[in-house]
Amino acid sequence: MHGSDTESSAVRQDQYFDISNKAEDQTADSSESTSVEQTSIRQTLSRQVSKNDPEKDGAEISSQPAFPPGLNPDEFPDGGLEAWLVIVGGALILFSSFGIVNCSGVFVQYYATGPLSDYSSSDITWITSLQAFLVTGSNLVVGRLFDSYGTRWILPIGTIIYSFGLMVLSLSTKYYQIVLSQGIVCGIGAAIVFNCASNSAITWFYKYRAAALGIVVAGSSIGGIVLPILMSHLIPKIGFPWTVRILGFIVLLFCGVASFTVKSRLPPRPKPFHFVELVKPFSELRFALVVVASFFFFWGLYLPFNYLNIQAQQQGVNPTLIPYLLPIVNAVSIPGRIIPGILADRIGRFNMMIIIAALSSIVTLALWVPGNTTATTIAFGAVYGFTSGAFISLAPAVIAQISDIRQIGARSGVLLFVSSLGALTGSPVGGAIVTAQNGKYLGLKLFTGITIGFAAVFLVLARAAQVKFRIAKI
Repeated sequence: MHGSDTESSAVRQDQYFDISNKAEDQTADSSESTSVEQTSIRQTLSRQVSKNDPEKDGAEISSQPAFPPGLNPDEFPDGGLEAWLVIVGGALILFSSFGIVNCSGVFVQYYATGPLSDYSSSDITWITSLQAFLVTGSNLVVGRLFDSYGTRWILPIGTIIYSFGLMVLSLSTKYYQIVLSQGIVCGIGAAIVFNCASNSAITWFYKYRAAALGIVVAGSSIGGIVLPILMSHLIPKIGFPWTVRILGFIVLLFCGVASFTVKSRLPPRPKPFHFVELVKPFSELRFALVVVASFFFFWGLYLPFNYLNIQAQQQGVNPTLIPYLLPIVNAVSIPGRIIPGILADRIGRFNMMIIIAALSSIVTLALWVPGNTTATTIAFGAVYGFTSGAFISLAPAVIAQISDIRQIGARSGVLLFVSSLGALTGSPVGGAIVTAQNGKYLGLKLFTGITIGFAAVFLVLARAAQVKFRIAKI
């Protein structure tokens, strides 16, 4: 920390990461007209800023004398009616998208005891894993569309696709039908609306970006509380098909409302697609390390969501408590998504990400692995919900901090695509481990804790690539 210079230093460091290193529109003619004296002055200023800003160590300093339109930190509203309507709409979208993804344990439990009882747990979790993969992985394409066209048409289209997928799921009884409707169609629809929510929020908030994203992502936790309880009560009364149709109507209502409130502050920038845009970010060491960390975190992230109910049932937890385990996880993740975001804006987003990943690993290895009682299972669900929820809300804020915000859709898409590979394979790998251990869950629990621990290690390396191992706000 830098004492009285902390706030100004923090502003300078975020200014660097929220503008492009070299403006895309800069032409050869303009660069040739730059005088030697102007270049010398810029280099001097760059060295002075780098000296005062720990986050710039080893980074190339922008040669631009002014901010591109709309990217000056002073131009970010950081509040106001329009900005908060974006946040409210984003929370409604996350309620509908990741809120249903967080119900994966209910779906898995229903399928395992109902229409897919002849399939292994690994086969069944491929459905929910495929959905989680597409919700995040499709952002590689959707993020690029967001940068080019904004939300005006993309968000309503995503809403229709998502609700249609749920309606078709209500009619599905075969394995391949459920894979197509829930895994693919719902996954793509949820990806479109989710991308619009998270990337739009980033363009409206600067100083309080992590906190704003935390509020948006908290919508998924509220959905994770309400929707599992809703499904658990409705399925025995009205059946699975009508329960899923109700979910479809909720998506249509909430995402439909959000279509009128969620929008990007920056104007669309249509341009031809170049594959190099998706590869180039990996040339930045810090970006590559954050992406690897996210892969490992998502590799273990959804295992408790998918298997906690089944594992608790095998463990002998009171059957009346089992339907409330996932709501407990999601209830505690609400403050877990908001409070760490507020702290991250104060102590540094990288710093908070490292703390969160380390705590998620520790609580898994210390509580879930040795735990064999109802109390330890509930305690694990509560603490894990708090820590794991924070990672999801902080990851986009970290990427925005080290990226040109005009490319936030594409760069977030790259991060989420690689992360989704972990989400896609994590649960089936966990199911295979359970099968190999004859239905025992020790190996799955260890796999969860160790993979998330690797995420913490790679985040430490990413931070070290930026400021080495010095104490600093980053």
